[in-house]
Amino acid sequence: MIKVGQGFDVHQLVNGRKCIIGGVEIPFEKGLDGHSDADVLLHAISDAILGAAGLGDIGKHFPNTDPSIKNIDSRNILKKIVLLLHEKKYSIINIDATVICELPKLTPYIDRMKNNIASDCNIEINAVNIKATTTETLGFTGRGEGIAAQAICLVESD
Repeated sequence: MIKVGQGFDVHQLVNGRKCIIGGVEIPFEKGLDGHSDADVLLHAISDAILGAAGLGDIGKHFPNTDPSIKNIDSRNILKKIVLLLHEKKYSIINIDATVICELPKLTPYIDRMKNNIASDCNIEINAVNIKATTTETLGFTGRGEGIAAQAICLVESD
């Protein structure tokens, strides 16, 4: 059986935090605010994987009320979600994701993001596609108030 899941996430840009997207620290004057490292891309991908397998969402498995996971590396979240996926006898066919922001410019980091995601999901790099786009200065992403990401994941039962 083949199933699809989609994910969406948003985090506010704030001073005093690192900007981590796709498991890559991006040099930027602001970072993403959240209970974890606030990696908006990995959170959207995690939700897409969970959705495809019918396992709820990231907040169900990693609630922001849990002090034991404060500042958790989102790559660890993704790895744990992939383990849950495998326990349900699913494997990932492909992941396609888009990060939405005016700044920082992400093109120089996309290959590293793809490598991280492929490695953490135990899939080939050609099964991961990451895009970056802007909203042409419209909305909260256009004003530089936050960054959004959306993802889709196709899985098949083993």
